Amino acid sequence: MVSNMTEAGKLRPPGAPEIAISEDDIAHIEALAERALQRNPALAARLLDEIGRARVVPAGELPKNVVSIGSTVIYRDDTTGYGKTVTLVYPEDADMTRRRVSVVSPIGVALLGLAEGEAFYWNTRDNRRRMLTVISVHQPSETVEDEEW
Repeated sequence: MVSNMTEAGKLRPPGAPEIAISEDDIAHIEALAERALQRNPALAARLLDEIGRARVVPAGELPKNVVSIGSTVIYRDDTTGYGKTVTLVYPEDADMTRRRVSVVSPIGVALLGLAEGEAFYWNTRDNRRRMLTVISVHQPSETVEDEEW
């Protein structure tokens, strides 16, 4: 039988992949989401929902193939077939010209806590629903080629 409960006993939306967040990041991300409630309530609520269902992992024990702050992620848009490389960062470090996406953005919320190989839906800023697949995850200590195809 398939369960919608996470390992931590939290309800997971049907079809939503499990996510994990480091205990080092959780409080900061939660504070950012709460501050974003005024500017973008729907996105902030989604981030808070993701935090609420996440498995919190002790510092240093988050698997290397899981997207966290500072991770460089290669993902494919299954709708278009195009791939893209981005780095997940805190809002103050976001810079789209350098492909650094904020954790408080639609794609940042969607990527946070996912592992390689997981597919997920996300809504673009213009409210189009897309299916994305995480191809690979690289941590800050690893080097990665800049890819877009």
